[in-house]
Amino acid sequence: MRSNVPVDGAPAASRDVTPWRDARLSPAERAEALLPQMTLEEKLAQLVGVWVGADASGEGVAPHQADMLNELPPWSTVIRYGLGQLTRPFGTAPVDPVRGARSLAASQAQIVAASRFGIPAQVHEECLTGFAAWRATVYPTPLSWGAAFDPELVEEMAAQIGRSMRAAGVHQGLAPVLDVTRDYRWGRTEETIGEDPYLVGTTGAAYVRGLESTGIVATLKHFAGYSASRGGRNLAPVPMGRRELADVILPPFEMALRLGGARSVMHSYAEIDGLPVAADEELLTGLLRDEWGFTGTVVADYFAIRFLQTLHGVAERSADAAGLALRAGIDVELPTVDTFGDPLLAAVRAGEVDEALIDRALRRVLIQKIELGLLDDGWQDLPDDVAGLRLDDEASQDVAVRLARESVVLLRNTGVLPMPAGRRVALVGPVADDPMAMLGCYTFPNHVGVKHSEFEMGVDIPTLRDELARHVPQLSYEPGCAITGEDTSGIAAAVAEATAADVCVLAVGDRAGMFGRGTSGEGCDAVDLTLPGVQTDLVRAVLATGTPVVLVLMTGRPYALGPEFDAAAAVVQAFFLGQRGGQALAEVLTGVVNPSGRLPVSVPRDAGGLPGTYLAPPLGHANQVSSIDPTAAYPFGHGLSYTTFDWSDASVVGQAGEAYSDPTDPVTWPVDGEARVRVTVRNTGSRAGVDVVQLYLHDPVAQTTRPVTRLVGYARVPLGPGGAADVTFDVPADVTSFTGRSGRRIVEPGAVELRLGRSSGETVAALALRLTGAERQVGHDRQLLTSARIEHLLAVPHSA
Repeated sequence: MRSNVPVDGAPAASRDVTPWRDARLSPAERAEALLPQMTLEEKLAQLVGVWVGADASGEGVAPHQADMLNELPPWSTVIRYGLGQLTRPFGTAPVDPVRGARSLAASQAQIVAASRFGIPAQVHEECLTGFAAWRATVYPTPLSWGAAFDPELVEEMAAQIGRSMRAAGVHQGLAPVLDVTRDYRWGRTEETIGEDPYLVGTTGAAYVRGLESTGIVATLKHFAGYSASRGGRNLAPVPMGRRELADVILPPFEMALRLGGARSVMHSYAEIDGLPVAADEELLTGLLRDEWGFTGTVVADYFAIRFLQTLHGVAERSADAAGLALRAGIDVELPTVDTFGDPLLAAVRAGEVDEALIDRALRRVLIQKIELGLLDDGWQDLPDDVAGLRLDDEASQDVAVRLARESVVLLRNTGVLPMPAGRRVALVGPVADDPMAMLGCYTFPNHVGVKHSEFEMGVDIPTLRDELARHVPQLSYEPGCAITGEDTSGIAAAVAEATAADVCVLAVGDRAGMFGRGTSGEGCDAVDLTLPGVQTDLVRAVLATGTPVVLVLMTGRPYALGPEFDAAAAVVQAFFLGQRGGQALAEVLTGVVNPSGRLPVSVPRDAGGLPGTYLAPPLGHANQVSSIDPTAAYPFGHGLSYTTFDWSDASVVGQAGEAYSDPTDPVTWPVDGEARVRVTVRNTGSRAGVDVVQLYLHDPVAQTTRPVTRLVGYARVPLGPGGAADVTFDVPADVTSFTGRSGRRIVEPGAVELRLGRSSGETVAALALRLTGAERQVGHDRQLLTSARIEHLLAVPHSA
């Protein structure tokens, strides 16, 4: 809307020549023109959010929410100097989208009219698995994005999410999560994309591109180290060294900034080696801004600035916490006004905090608002087509089901899948007929809707039972047990159904929730990797019937599949597939869809307290100096198909096109050059399918210990029956870089292997190369991507 509030006595008509509203000037010039005109109160108002719809009960959606939400002053008082952000107007309680957009517009009009400068608030919402609003499409959770190995489809999904948010009047999305999984017991494992930084980075950058393409500000979370907490406990201390931080945790954030163009970063709750990230100037300013060149905004995770005082104990007063956060580089306090309000105002007035720090943060906030058009005279508080706003349309559901299909992982198959027609099928298990079993903790129904039983769910979420019944006329059902609890009384009925059937589909898994209200999700950490409740007892009993069992895992983390699970005729893994997940699973089980998902996390064999990802040096793997074998039941990257693929002619390609594949004669690879690797993939089966070619790096000798193998490239290859394609990877030497003894990132000369694999545990071809030249230091401008090219050799159509 156009504001009519005069500034410094000037009539509204003269606004067109006011420098900070002059669109002919750069955003930085406009911000510099406005900043000196603002009082300290007006400056601070732009650095806070307000969460007017927050629930202060014990059923919160943020840590210590009930403790942190004090009585806010009247709305007119809150906005009298302006307002930086509005926190989750759609994502706090169920609200009809059209009514919500109109209510938001009315609030914005009040904010504009109340303050001298008429600046609207920037509106943010959660959007990890879709716009976190009532009646909005619920997409698969991030572990499913990783399982798909398909950044292009993730980018398409994010663009759909962004368009829906923009249509509702939202400006900023709090996603994606770029934490690399380090301990599967951590409840927020479901929010991560996987355990490999290259997969997380490429997929996360794609999400950012999609969201930012619609004008929505993407916010990278959680910078950094949050996922490496001790014991997998939420907010627990992180004992990580700076080398692990640099080589495993930080690369996805670099990729999302450079390759995605994210304009905001949310800091982590974590403390790393005793220093809370919210007070870490070296990380939030020295690295993020000075070294990486980030110019956007750093926003606080909810209540995290106050936590410097109440949880971390590094600040005596709330004003001290505010000063630490500002100096570190945090620009905006979320979710609501607290330490950046009266405590910071008093500290600046007392000379305890330099007002220059306020101005530094304010410049970034104003520049971003100007980039969003919020200071333009033509800004509108209500989209023209709001009456037709629909957040769950056919296009969104189409993307949701396609991503769900691609992310289903077939781990084991003795031939029972796909299930032929005419079989008597028993469907057993506590998640088989539960729509909530499709949803992660940051989906609206699980995150907010569970507190509002008076409202319907808002979107249609068919269960596995609903969808499998469409394909299997002879389908019986018994839950067997609940997801949690110790009641085994239903197991006998489930065993009877399985015994009478030709095939039993046994669906077990999680129920996502928040802070102990689920088996997966924020604050729902696991003691070990045993299936929740008595579900393992159910699995044992059903497997003992002798009926072929298809074990379907619908979970937010990998659970241990030890030797007792080997009796299953097939094992299918699904990571919270979203509202169309039941359809995708039924289509895979019955063969309508050929599975193509690959594991973004390893599936362990041991449920005990030693979860470890595949990114480990030699002593992190099975060896003779420990009685514990950490070898995974199914390794990172593993996944089967209903067709077969043959790989041949793997080679390093020279500049003249000549091929080299002799392992005794390494190919020269300059430390500042590029290696080209090629392999031919053929579909040797009778049906169309998608293979996922994975490229790994093995560095046998380095100045610091290195993972035995790590992902540096991948490609999805769709092929019809009999089809073939050449897959070529162009690998910059920069992707071999790591943090050396000096603490600097280097490309080190020496022998390496590029391994073409079906997974991290199955190498098809190992190609020997030698990096040549002097040790080379690389920085934030290094090449981050291995490019992949697919050239189909036979014109055989693909249709999965």
